[in-house]
This record gives sequence, structure tokens and C-alpha cells, in this order.
Amino acid sequence: MKNKIELMAPAGNFESLQAALDNGADSIYFGVEQLNMRARASINFTLDDLEEISKRCKAKGVRTYLTLNTIIYDHDLSIVKTLIKEAKKHDISAVIAMDQAVIQVARAEGMEVHISTQINITNIETLKFYAMFADTVVLSRELSLRQVKHITDLIEKEQIKGPSGRLIEIEIFGHGALCMAVSGKCYLSLHSHNSSANRGACKQNCRKKYTVIDQESGFEMEIDNEYIMSPKDLCTIDILDQVADAGIKVLKIEGRGRAPEYVARVIKSYRDAIDSIYEGTFNKEKVIGWMQELDKVYNRGFWNGYYLGQKLGEWSKESGSHATQKKVFLGKGVHYFPKAKVAEFRMDAYDLKIGDTILITGPTTGAKEMEVTEMFVNDQKATKATKGDSVTMKLNFRVRQADKLYKIVKTEFAEKNKIEA
Repeated sequence: MKNKIELMAPAGNFESLQAALDNGADSIYFGVEQLNMRARASINFTLDDLEEISKRCKAKGVRTYLTLNTIIYDHDLSIVKTLIKEAKKHDISAVIAMDQAVIQVARAEGMEVHISTQINITNIETLKFYAMFADTVVLSRELSLRQVKHITDLIEKEQIKGPSGRLIEIEIFGHGALCMAVSGKCYLSLHSHNSSANRGACKQNCRKKYTVIDQESGFEMEIDNEYIMSPKDLCTIDILDQVADAGIKVLKIEGRGRAPEYVARVIKSYRDAIDSIYEGTFNKEKVIGWMQELDKVYNRGFWNGYYLGQKLGEWSKESGSHATQKKVFLGKGVHYFPKAKVAEFRMDAYDLKIGDTILITGPTTGAKEMEVTEMFVNDQKATKATKGDSVTMKLNFRVRQADKLYKIVKTEFAEKNKIEA
């Protein structure tokens, strides 16, 4: 088997970044300011954050990729140059790009370039062209694994190399949201709201209910699903052994707009799955467990995308997430006593009792989940806390005042479908 797959995690903010680092990501990708495909959906980093991003990732040996993969206009060019200069200054590993201007600026600065899926590369000749500029290529989302393997085999056979002198590395999307557009290129939002998806400002028209009406007769067509443009989320964990056999180098997890607990759980599941493939322990029983874990966080239902050559799309049947769990805000961190390893929280809402599962998130903490086995309420050992109480409990990690405390509960979706969360 070829070299181990690199697991690439999304980072929309420091909470998600830390969650990715804590759960085994090999690399992270992130946006700065507005010139990326999640400019509207997530809380993007600023130029001032680059130093801290680089510092945290270097400490873990994790590569860093700056996304600059939107359509670029003339008035954007000065921003592009500034972003890439700062990325180079702080030793960011590579730039993910689709516009030739971004590619040229990055190459002029001596930065490694990765070609975005927005370019829609579907064949070896197109890949050869971009190999003049880039070391890693994200293939079109619409290819089957058979087509992917054909390309990776030809790279090996013809020794197709990038500017670094290494063989071109292939990256594919492994998990997360899919849209009906070809590799993400869509104009619905631009036409309806003057808000371009190709500039990172998608209004997600495709996620809404639609009816189909004949304008001449007024006849409404009968359709079996009102969400006719909203595909289920991509999931490859059950076919990850086939993905590995396709010869890819990087598996990309979508989700820069998702919460840190999403990043933590998805990255941990795929980390375990990738490791099990190379240890020879990948099996159906483990897949069932990983799927149950992935079901707990935001999703629209799952399918394998186009990798197995399936029919066009598997569509969501209802709005929103199919997650079996959700978080309920309880309060914030107050103080941490390092010698005793005790954290204090102020309860601002809801209630908490022994046996509950809690989630603690923060810019440095990331996303930590655990069961409450013992706690003190207003300095007295107790089994339940309510709004207004001071709660202390033993934790083996530092809690900060910026940290938030949540309780994990079953969702209405889980209740309705009788799913054990």
C-alpha cells in the first residue's frame, strides 16, 4: 500500500483549529478575511492570527493551508498580495487557489500551491497543465474512485511532478456538505440575492423546499421530495479502504462553518479509520461504530457521493441537520485551580446532573467532551445544579474564562426516528 493518507481538517476559528489538532489532523485549511469559499459561512481568521495559527500547528507537526480559492477581481489583487506575503512570512505551508492571479502571486513568493476543486480537474492532460504551478491537485468532486485511480496510476507511470520535484499529490473530499453544483460552481445565490457562491457568499438556495409549476397552465408537478436540490452529505468512512486503494495522498474534511465539536468528532473518527486501514484492522464492526459517532454531529444524512459511480445525487428529505445529538448552553468558565485540577463554572441556564455528558469549548481548549461523574455545587457535593449555581469539578485540562460549558442531549430528529444518541 502507498504512503499513509494525510487527514486534512477544516478550521473556521481557533476552537475548531484546536479541536483538529487534539484529534489527530495531519493538516488544516483555513481562510483569512474574505477571499475564500466560506467568507460568509464561518468566522474567518485575520492577518494578525497567522502567527498563532502557525505556532500551534508547528508545535504538533501539522501542515497549514491558506484558502484563497474564490473568483478574484482587480480590486482584490492588492489584498491577495498582502495575504500571501504574510502567509509566507509566517511559514504557512501552502496556498489553495483557483484563480491564475493567486497562483502566480504565490509562486512568485516561493509558496507551495494546491489547486482547488473549483478548477474542476477531471483528466490527466488538465492535471499536467496545472502541474507546472502546483504540487497538490484537488480533483473534481464528480469523479468515481475508478477515475481517480486511473489518474493516480498515470501520475506514477509518467512521473508527473510539480515545481517541488515531487510527484503530483492527489487530494479528494472525504466528508461533509455537497451541493448540487459541479465542484461547487453555482450561480443560484447570485441570481436570487446578488450574493455569489463563487465569492464565498452562498445563500444556500438549494437547501430550501421547492415546487415545480408549469407557467403556462399553472399545473404543479408531483414530486416525491420537496428538497430536490439539497444533496445528503458526503461520507466515505465506510469505503475508506477503497479510497486508500485509489492512490490519493490527502483526504479533505469539509466544515469550516461547523462547530468545534463537529471537527473534533469527525476528525477523530477518520483518524481512527485511516490508522486502522494501515494497521490491517479496518472492518464492518468498526465502520458501524464510526457511523454512529458521525451521526451525532451536524449532517443531512450520508451517501458516498459519486465515488462508486452511483446515480446523480441522493437528496435530503427534510430541512436542517439529522444529527442525533445537540448542545445546550449551560454557562461559562470562571476559574481553574491547577494544583487541584479543578474547574469552576457559573451556571447561566438550564440544569446539570450526575451522568450528563458535557462539552467544553474555547479558543485554546478546543472541544472537550466527557461524562459528569462528580461535582460540587456552591461548595457542597451534589447530584444536580441549576441556573445561578457555582459548579466545580475535576478536569485534567485548564479551563479559561472564555470557555463555554454545554450539555449534550438527544435531538428531536433522534427522538422522532427512535435513534439512540
